[in-house]
Amino acid sequence: MSQAGLSQADLNLLRQYDTPTICNVVEIFALQSQTKGYMDGRIRACFPEMPPMVGYAVTATWRAAFPAPAGGYMETFDAQVATFADVPGPPVVVFQDMNTPPVAASFGEIMCATYQAFGAQGLVTGGSARDLEQVRALGFPAFSDGVNPSHGYGHISDLQQPVQVGGLTVRPGTLLHGDANGVTAIPNAIAADVAHACGEYVAAEDIVLNYLKQGNPTPAGLAQAWAQAKAQIQALTERVQAKRKA
Repeated sequence: MSQAGLSQADLNLLRQYDTPTICNVVEIFALQSQTKGYMDGRIRACFPEMPPMVGYAVTATWRAAFPAPAGGYMETFDAQVATFADVPGPPVVVFQDMNTPPVAASFGEIMCATYQAFGAQGLVTGGSARDLEQVRALGFPAFSDGVNPSHGYGHISDLQQPVQVGGLTVRPGTLLHGDANGVTAIPNAIAADVAHACGEYVAAEDIVLNYLKQGNPTPAGLAQAWAQAKAQIQALTERVQAKRKA
């Protein structure tokens, strides 16, 4: 492993929350603009019903318009799975498709079955997907910019270099979280703190939701519930930011 990653307990904790909650909690650390750090709407969950995916990016570039210079299909596949050892925890395969628009799928059943067998938690591509029913049966989360029935001349051209997918720069080892809502990066420096702050953030939101569920809400009652929720979120924000400065 290249560096220390999150504990298994913290990874499991992150999987308990949806990706919008992760985005909300990352925001309170004020490390970046609230319009940065996540993939845009081009990248969509192939299997929205699956639980959240969490893992460290192993990156690659993909080309399918012309044969690989060395010839053959997926000749660098073994080298790719070897890079799984370069990240500090469970890997997530990330492809930048270098053909714009994509001309063929950048993953299918055999690739995903291989990645899963070597411990990958999912796959994200700026290109297309195929073999959707077979990959769904594997229970392997995947995210793509559409579908395509062919692999064309698909081949990997680079490994473990920074890539851009869905408007997000992803470096090897970037911690990613994805679900039906999309994919976001969690800054590694605050990842453990994010995991432990999610429960308190959700509890604050529940003040409003529980008020509404009681029935017969009033504008005044809603305003009071929101005020209580905002106060809890503000207290959480001040605490996590103070911890970062200490």
